[in-house]
Amino acid sequence: MDHLRLDLFLKMSRLIKRRSLAKEICDGGCVQINGRLAKAGAMVQVGDVLTIDIRERLMRVRVLRIPQRVEGPEGVVEVLLEEVGE
Repeated sequence: MDHLRLDLFLKMSRLIKRRSLAKEICDGGCVQINGRLAKAGAMVQVGDVLTIDIRERLMRVRVLRIPQRVEGPEGVVEVLLEEVGE
């Protein structure tokens, strides 16, 4: 499998604990793929950069591989450090 729905990817990589919450966050405009707003059904591929902005927390990750089952984010994503301007 070379791609996966965004809401499933967030759950399977454990970036978000529940798929229903992942869908809500995506549809609320809090997730971008490669700088573009993405809905829950958008497809995630290896190399994509996801920006997740929830509850005063901004996280940027690069997709290293598509998980085949639920597993931790280690080896699935690379967390990108972000400089936050005031």
